Amino acid sequence: MADPHGFLKYSRREPAHRPVPLRLMDWREVYEAAPEGQINEQAARCMDCGVPFCHEGCPLGNIIPEWNDLVRQGHWKEAFDRLHATNNFPEFTGRLCPAPCEGACVLAINDDAVAIKNVELAIAEKGFEEGWVTPIKPSFDTGQSVAVIGSGPAGMAAAQQLTRAGHRVTLFERDARIGGLMRYGVPDYKMENRWIERRLEQMSAEGTTFRTGVSPTAQDLARFDAVVLATGTPQARELPAPGRELAGIHQAMDYLPQQNLNNEGDLDSVQISAKGKRVVIIGGGDTGIDCFGTALRQGAASVTQFDIRPVAPEKRAESTPWPTYPLVYRTATAHEEGEYVVTGNESADEIEALGLASRQPGDLIGGRVFSANTVEFRGDENGNVVGLSCVEVEVVNGKRVPVAGSDFDFDADMVLIALGFTGAERSGVIHELGVAFDDRGRMVRDEEYRATVKPLMPGFRPKVYVAGDSGRGQSLIVWAIAEGRAAAAAVDADLMGETALPIAVTPYTQQLQA
Repeated sequence: MADPHGFLKYSRREPAHRPVPLRLMDWREVYEAAPEGQINEQAARCMDCGVPFCHEGCPLGNIIPEWNDLVRQGHWKEAFDRLHATNNFPEFTGRLCPAPCEGACVLAINDDAVAIKNVELAIAEKGFEEGWVTPIKPSFDTGQSVAVIGSGPAGMAAAQQLTRAGHRVTLFERDARIGGLMRYGVPDYKMENRWIERRLEQMSAEGTTFRTGVSPTAQDLARFDAVVLATGTPQARELPAPGRELAGIHQAMDYLPQQNLNNEGDLDSVQISAKGKRVVIIGGGDTGIDCFGTALRQGAASVTQFDIRPVAPEKRAESTPWPTYPLVYRTATAHEEGEYVVTGNESADEIEALGLASRQPGDLIGGRVFSANTVEFRGDENGNVVGLSCVEVEVVNGKRVPVAGSDFDFDADMVLIALGFTGAERSGVIHELGVAFDDRGRMVRDEEYRATVKPLMPGFRPKVYVAGDSGRGQSLIVWAIAEGRAAAAAVDADLMGETALPIAVTPYTQQLQA
């Protein structure tokens, strides 16, 4: 039984952030450790509702009330076991998931939601500290082999589940290291790559084989009994405005991986750097925010993020009623850094790190512009971008239309386009397998995750499945892990006639998927 008065005794508290000047001088994660007992108190705010909508709001079906109450009582090992029963990688979701579970928390109807995400991360880290994260080796060998293509969270989850079911699993990754966008797209200040390495050690000890720097062909895959495609949606959305060809305009996913590679020691220098530049980011989503924090750490003179959407309300919008994920004004840690006010008392190292040489006391080093649409890029005689011509937009009858007389120009030396992704790649082995696509750029699959394929290679025998963003479209890390687990269960059932692998599909998540 949960503490019936916990939410009355304790207010919501989250781990503190490292001071802005300090964290902008390195690429370490921005969060500080929570004080002793804080996580237990936050878990005690959970009311153990009669109908736990947090459980329904989580695509993984995490048994949130149970592990909250176990943490409240100090039963960390039991909480660790409950958490890993539904989530292979809670240390990833605890850092990167936007927490739809919190939007569905019953307490959030008229109070601050339980800090579920923070409790989840604390449980995961406690498990690593105490040595509870150990290989879960299969009890028998099925003799069946499975290839998983793509090593993001969906591919990693599918590979781990199938290995534990006794199959011989090979995880293919065309890049030099395993992790997908978690490694090459997510900045280190949000999640350091050493956390990925911990899990890879576990997966390797369980028996999963990794093949990096490899783009397998249909011929390579022909020897497997099943193939899981988890290649994501790397096709970036373009902005075909006049002047797009100017130097200094880059796609976000051409920009972000370079810094991550440099941090990892796999790239000697960053070719696309924001140092000393006036940076404009077009796109108000997570990728744009990642560019924002990265540009600040590179020493940009200023960083401005353009969002075509209007500024969100301070409290949950009527268009997103409980228990849906709330539309509300949010300040990411990168925005928090941009809102740092220059004091004039910064040290020489801080001035260099923050790019403050040209800033005056009272200035901000970054900001956001809402309801802004870019209509043209302006360049100089040398073909370099020098600014943007924009217009304010408003929503009329569900459509964004320009506001008369609202045209404005904005100076920029560097522009990053972060408008999301349009679908999965269609070349290489995807083409060889004849994978069908829908009109949204997603791989076509049935309810059991089987792909629709027409292999060009005669006699190709493996069954082909699709997991993660490849089939779902651009989505959340928690959905990727859930889909990897679900696809693994489908593969196991096909290969063995039945499966004991768990899969969490609730009415709420079914509705979200539809």
